[in-house]
Amino acid sequence: MATGVRINEDEVFELAEMFRLMSDPTRLKIILACLDQPVSVGATADMLAISPSLVSHHLRLLRAARLLTADRRGRQVFYMVGDPHIRSMLTDMVDHVAEGGESEIIEGG
Repeated sequence: MATGVRINEDEVFELAEMFRLMSDPTRLKIILACLDQPVSVGATADMLAISPSLVSHHLRLLRAARLLTADRRGRQVFYMVGDPHIRSMLTDMVDHVAEGGESEIIEGG
């Protein structure tokens, strides 16, 4: 690989699956809602104006892919981005998008 990153085929598949899951706008909104603090299913559903059952479905997929972690507190389960690698990548991408479309044009000579 030209990038010098060496991962096996199974890891490539796992990484592609993570990006596929994050490519869904609803799932991405759920992940971003869990970026700074733990959030319950009900609070996530209210925030995104979708049903708790749909939120739960997406959360199951995101947990299975290790994009989110869960913490049970009594009867409620709170979800958050627990892995610092995922948090860093998402924070960097949010910052990148927030910078806007200003790109430098390099004129060749």
